[in-house]
Amino acid sequence: MRYRPIDRDPDDERLGRFLPDDWRHVEKYPLTATSRPARVPVVIGVNWYAEFDRPRADQNGVQFVVRAGAKSLTRIRGGHAVCLEPGGEPDREQWWKFYDQGHEGACVGFAWSRCMTILNDELYTARWLWDRAKDHDQWPDTEPGDSNGTSCRAAAEVLASAGHVDWADSFANDDHIERADYVADSDDGIKVFRWAQSVDEVHAVLGNTSADELSAVPILNSWGTEYPHRVWMPDEVLDRLMREDGEIAVPTDR
Repeated sequence: MRYRPIDRDPDDERLGRFLPDDWRHVEKYPLTATSRPARVPVVIGVNWYAEFDRPRADQNGVQFVVRAGAKSLTRIRGGHAVCLEPGGEPDREQWWKFYDQGHEGACVGFAWSRCMTILNDELYTARWLWDRAKDHDQWPDTEPGDSNGTSCRAAAEVLASAGHVDWADSFANDDHIERADYVADSDDGIKVFRWAQSVDEVHAVLGNTSADELSAVPILNSWGTEYPHRVWMPDEVLDRLMREDGEIAVPTDR
């Protein structure tokens, strides 16, 4: 499965966010002033640049994905999905450890599950959502059991139509065949999702004072504790990624 715009397989299998072939979801469900929630997480699906792999700390110890700004970005390594943290730093250390996607292209399932955990204070079965999104998406060559990724839109539509599956420790070693029998709860999904189209809209939804002060947004990556818990993405970088066919998903009704 090749990732546009690099027209080849991602450099890293963990970079499993694919670009949809159309933008009907953004056109049909734009974020508006009347639909905009306050202090909720945001899921972004964006190009992932080489610079993002090794965050750098500023003089105050704040970790940034890149320090030199959007113009310093060099090579796209694939597509990635991550959750942005709202104000109050609700993401817990145990969630940082729990939502580790390993070496599979499951980032969309993990980003959306992290989002739903922040909203509902429950752990969810991220690989189940990844499986079902691949069942649902537009690509015939993305199937449960493979390491391919999917789109942020596909997972959002699964959450809206079916809900999500609460995590149970007994699921730990299950594969995609066993996950097919899991039963989702619609109360753990979302009724409506919308798509932000500007950095200002993202800040308004997050309601994160630190983000406003830093002119950056906090990303919660799904690469386990080998990657810092919170890493900040400067607004100018997010703006560039949005213009590069980024999907910026906002749950507006759960």
